[in-house]
Amino acid sequence: MPAGTAEPTSDGRAPYEGERSVGQLFAAATADLSALVHDEIALAKAEIRQDVKRGVSGGVSLAVAGVVALASVPMLSFAAAYGLQALGLTLGWSFLIVAGAYLLLAALLGLLALRSFKKIEKPHRTIEGAQKTKDVLKNARPRPATQEEIDRGLGRRP
Repeated sequence: MPAGTAEPTSDGRAPYEGERSVGQLFAAATADLSALVHDEIALAKAEIRQDVKRGVSGGVSLAVAGVVALASVPMLSFAAAYGLQALGLTLGWSFLIVAGAYLLLAALLGLLALRSFKKIEKPHRTIEGAQKTKDVLKNARPRPATQEEIDRGLGRRP
């Protein structure tokens, strides 16, 4: 064979300059698929991390609301007792007003918690990306290897 000419391929033609082999194409496709999967995992982590922060914020608000409401129970009890005893603006009614203010604060914190929880969403972009990847992989059809490729893969020469 003259110098500078490439070896012919299995179909008898010389490969074009820069043309990649099946193995190189497969390696590139595998690397691209791996990068895609890693990117989708990173996207899922980012979306879930944001929702976890919202959930923690709502949980803390709900816990504070519960503590405030629980702290108001003794005050309401004392206020109700004093209020029933002296049906005027006496010491008992003042306890009732303070306890009512605590309940209003607890209700406000509870509403803030509900608002935070309602903002939590599914990771839409991750689900769409995974669905597209699944569709591409489902429609990918590998071609059967030729006997020559099988022999070459096993280290045999035709």
